[in-house]
Amino acid sequence: MYFCKNFFALNFKKYFVLVVLFLLPMSVYLFFASGVNNFVKLPVMGSDVVELTAFTSEEGESLQFKDKITILGFFGSDLEGKKANAFNLAHKIYKKNHQFDEFQFVFLATPDQKEQVLALKEKLKEIEDPENWKFGFGSSADIEKVFYSLPAQYRLNDKTATDFVFIIDKEGNLRGRDDDEDFGVLFGYNAADYAEVNNKMSDDVKVVLAEYRLALKKYKSDREI
Repeated sequence: MYFCKNFFALNFKKYFVLVVLFLLPMSVYLFFASGVNNFVKLPVMGSDVVELTAFTSEEGESLQFKDKITILGFFGSDLEGKKANAFNLAHKIYKKNHQFDEFQFVFLATPDQKEQVLALKEKLKEIEDPENWKFGFGSSADIEKVFYSLPAQYRLNDKTATDFVFIIDKEGNLRGRDDDEDFGVLFGYNAADYAEVNNKMSDDVKVVLAEYRLALKKYKSDREI
């Protein structure tokens, strides 16, 4: 009887380990391949977004969408009024993804906001190193030119600012949702809405990053053949 119990116990452990080894990789693959919102790829919502050639960063560097996955925002001359949005994004999006080499945040602001930008970046350091969080300075007209090249039905306020932020891929395309359960079509994400940032936007950023990781992995694999 003792022998039988040990025999069945050993066999149970063996099959349990085999089942776990089979199911765990499959579960991880399905999770990253589909995302919570079931997109294989996040839909392209527009392809004619104006490049950032009119803007320079706080360090005087040029900015661009090309070859970067960008979270694009518009603070205009209202940085003080959008601080809470920045902290929402820093906690729920930037902190989790900033180590991805080709991932950046770009927020467009007018030159009179430079002192406020420097102060905000010091605060952001308390959350995560803002190395890949850029502020692009340009005129209100240049900010409007970029914003209204987005095929979204949102408006800038009288300070050329908005609560909405956008996902721009490496080819300069706007990404979003074309079958969102709440809005139908989702071009951008309301950074003032913590739940929307934490749920919809966080999930969509994950999908885009996974898409490029898989493409990079396939490229490396093809080169090794």
